Amino acid sequence: MDVPGWVWVATVAAILAMLVVDYVGHVRTPHAPTLKESAWWSLAYVAVAVAFGGLVFAGWGSQYGGEYFAGYITEKSLSVDNLFVFVLIMTSFRVPREHQQRVLLIGITIALVLRTIFILAGAALIANFAWIFYVFGAFLVWTAIAQARAGTDHDEEFTENAVLRLTRRVFRTTDDYVDHRMTVRIDGKRYITPMLIVMVAIGSADLLFAVDSIPAIFGLTQETFLVFAANAFSLLGLRQLYFLVDGLLDRLVFLNYGLAAILGFIGLKLIIHALHTNELPFVNGGQHVEAIPEIPTSYSLAFIVVVLTITTVASLLKTRRDQRVGLPAERGDR
Repeated sequence: MDVPGWVWVATVAAILAMLVVDYVGHVRTPHAPTLKESAWWSLAYVAVAVAFGGLVFAGWGSQYGGEYFAGYITEKSLSVDNLFVFVLIMTSFRVPREHQQRVLLIGITIALVLRTIFILAGAALIANFAWIFYVFGAFLVWTAIAQARAGTDHDEEFTENAVLRLTRRVFRTTDDYVDHRMTVRIDGKRYITPMLIVMVAIGSADLLFAVDSIPAIFGLTQETFLVFAANAFSLLGLRQLYFLVDGLLDRLVFLNYGLAAILGFIGLKLIIHALHTNELPFVNGGQHVEAIPEIPTSYSLAFIVVVLTITTVASLLKTRRDQRVGLPAERGDR
C-alpha cells in the first residue's frame, strides 16, 4: 500500500482537528452530556470513520478497505471492554459527573500518543523480524483463553498500576478536587490534584489494553497507515461512547466470550501467516509451511461482525430474561 506523505499529513491534521473540536467545543465548559448529545456525537464519529474507510476503498481498493474496516470494528469492540475499567476508575476516584468529559478526553489523548509509539514499534518489529507473528499469534490465543475463562466476571474495584503509584510517590498531591484544575499552588508549593491523577489512570490503563489490541489489528493488516487510522478513529469516539453506553454496560454479559472468540481467531490467523512466511530453521527446516491456506480479509471481517452481533443479541436477551424473573445483573451495579 503506497501512502503519499501528504495523505499522512492530511490524516494526522484531521485527527488533530477533531481533538481541537472536542477540547474547544465540548470540555471547555464542564457539563454532564445528555444522552441525546452523546448519541449524536457518537454517530458523527462513526460517520467520520466510515467516510475514511470509503476513501480507502476508493483510493486503494477493496482489499485495503476491508482491512481497515476489520481493524476499526475490532478496535471499537475491544474499546467497549475498556469502558468497564473507565467506569471503575471514575467511581474509585469519585470524579464529579460534570468533569468526566475532560478526564476522558485528556486520558484518551495520552492513550493515542502512547498507542502511536506502540504501532511504530510493532511495524518496525514486523519489518525486521518475520517470526514476531508467532509471538503475536501465541499471545492473542493465550489472551483469548484468559478472556473466556474470565467469563462474565469483572473486577469490582480498581487497582492502581505502577505508573499511577509512581506518580503519587514523586509528586505532592491534594486530597480533594480543585474545580477542573490539574495542578494548584498551596503555600508556595505546587501540588497535583486528583484530576491529573485520574487522567494518568485512564491513559495508562488504556496502554495495558493496547498490549492486546495492537497485535490483534496487526493480525488483520500489516499496513501501518491503516493500523494507525483504525486506532485513532476508534479512540476518538470513545468519550462519547462512554456516556452513551454507561448505563448499558452491565447488559453486555457475554462480551468477554465474544472478544475471546475474536482474539483467538486473529491469533490463529497470525500463526497461519507466520507459517506462510516462516524463516525459523527449527520449523520445517526454515521453509514456508503452506498446507493451511491463509484466511482472507473478507472472512475475517464477516467473522468479527457475526460474533459481535451474536454476542450483543445473546447478552440483551439474557439480561431481559433475568430482569423478567427478578435476577440481579451479573456484572453488578456500577
